[in-house]
Amino acid sequence: MNTIQKLLKEMEQEAQTTRKMLSRVPDDKYDWKPHEKSMTIKQLATHIAELPLWVTMTLTTDELDFAANPYQPENITKTTDLLAYFEKSLTNGKEHLEKANEALLEQNWTLRNGEEIYSTSSKEEVIRMTFCQIVHHRAQLGVYLRLLNIPIPGSYGPSADDMSF
Repeated sequence: MNTIQKLLKEMEQEAQTTRKMLSRVPDDKYDWKPHEKSMTIKQLATHIAELPLWVTMTLTTDELDFAANPYQPENITKTTDLLAYFEKSLTNGKEHLEKANEALLEQNWTLRNGEEIYSTSSKEEVIRMTFCQIVHHRAQLGVYLRLLNIPIPGSYGPSADDMSF
């Protein structure tokens, strides 16, 4: 199995868990946040749903400059729309990854804010970081849901809510 096949497999495996987690977001809690410094559920869940598009961006550009490209999140207010957006993002990311080649994955990609460079890594490493970001933010969402007393789905096995004690 080559690198692209491995990345596609991981992308699909993580998508299964991400779907389950996003499906638990209640429509009436999109403005809720656990702390004044935290994102709202809407901001966090939308970011999770859009992250597969970072695979596309990584493969089709050489950098992201926040100074030149201000962040413009989708305005999602219902979980059905959130899940549809995630599926659209996932399909787009997978299609671009399927068309990529190993040489493209070796090229560098830079994350910056104007003159300040945050990182320069191979496109393969950026894609892996994107997967890690999905897992990281999905875990944050799990904390939000727990605080709202919403059962958490299992990720890599059953969750405490899946277990009968």
